[in-house]
Amino acid sequence: MMHTTLPIPTLVPQLVTLAHQAGEAVMKFYSQEELGTTYKEFDSPLTCADIASHDLIVEQLQALTPSVPVLSEESKDVPYHVRQAWRTFWLVDPLDGTKEFIKRNGEFTVNIALIEDGRPVFGIVHAPAL
Repeated sequence: MMHTTLPIPTLVPQLVTLAHQAGEAVMKFYSQEELGTTYKEFDSPLTCADIASHDLIVEQLQALTPSVPVLSEESKDVPYHVRQAWRTFWLVDPLDGTKEFIKRNGEFTVNIALIEDGRPVFGIVHAPAL
C-alpha cells in the first residue's frame, strides 16, 4: 500500500463491511426473474442491482470520508474540468460484470478503490456470488 493522507488502516474494517453490504444488496436481485435491466451507452446493461450497490457505496463513502469525492461508474458524468482537480477520490464500480450478473454465472464483483495523485493506493474487490 502506498502512502495516503486518509487513515486507511482504521477505515479498513468499515470498508470491508461496506463491500460485503454492497454484495448483499446485489445478491438480493440475483435470484429474481426480473432484474430491471436498461441500457446505457454502447449497449452496456444497467440493472437494479447496479443502482442499489451504487447508492449504498456512495452514501457510505461520503459518510466515512466527507471530504473525498466519489466517482462511480453509475454516477452522473462528472466533467473532466472538475475531476482533474481531485487529488484524492474514491473510484467505484458497484457491479463490475453486469453482463455476467445477468447470465447468473457468478463472475461479477463489487470494486472500491482509493486514488491519490492518479495512482491506486487502496482497493477492495468482493465477489459476492463466489
